[in-house]
Amino acid sequence: MPNDFFSFKQFTIHQDRCAMKVGTDGVLLGVLSPVDAGYVLSSEKEKSEYKILDIGTGTGLVAIMLAQRTEGKAKISAVEIDSEAALQARENASNTPWQIDVYNKSIQDFAHECQEKFDLIVSNPPYFINSLKAPDKNRNTARHTDTLSFEDLVDSVDKLLADEGRFTVIIPCSSENDFIEIAKGSNLFAESIIRVLPKVGKEAKRSVITFVRDADKNNCNTNVTELVIETESRHCYTEEFKRLTADFYLKH
Repeated sequence: MPNDFFSFKQFTIHQDRCAMKVGTDGVLLGVLSPVDAGYVLSSEKEKSEYKILDIGTGTGLVAIMLAQRTEGKAKISAVEIDSEAALQARENASNTPWQIDVYNKSIQDFAHECQEKFDLIVSNPPYFINSLKAPDKNRNTARHTDTLSFEDLVDSVDKLLADEGRFTVIIPCSSENDFIEIAKGSNLFAESIIRVLPKVGKEAKRSVITFVRDADKNNCNTNVTELVIETESRHCYTEEFKRLTADFYLKH
């Protein structure tokens, strides 16, 4: 059984009311999303005007990590469809030094109602398609695409992303090509792909993809790199992974 809480260096995530617990995917999204690049793109803005949106925030982990990385100077919003998870995300955020606005609604409804545009949008979306479901309804919502298909996600991002904004998503490598093609339909193009290998010598399992609106990117080469989490020994992390997570993990 997973713990009811997970402690990081500057905050603690309680997760007893969330279907999806703290995991490596969320941590990867939190450390690999290009907030610094966003600041460069928005050089004419004050940092306090830099706006970030976390779609499907769950425990609030990714939103809180991005608040830490931006030192609380960005305006961060988070959307979560499950009411219990949204409540817990609010409580987790309220116990940090940073302000995060959590909205309990579907991203489709949020996109329809919201008048703001965001400089960075991130998501660790449901990715199981037509697969066997668990008895837990909330866990199914978090893991299966029934309530949020890739098409609906991209459509919502298209409505909410600023012209010079970036959208970063973490998905299984097996869904990478399909997701990129869906994004192209909304004039969103893959600027970079980081393929994540669980261990040295293993196949990549996750893709962290960052998209931009610039149509010219369609004719540019996507920057593709790899990140390995563990060495050949279990729970022995690579130096790169330790460097990326050094500001968050209490120990490696």
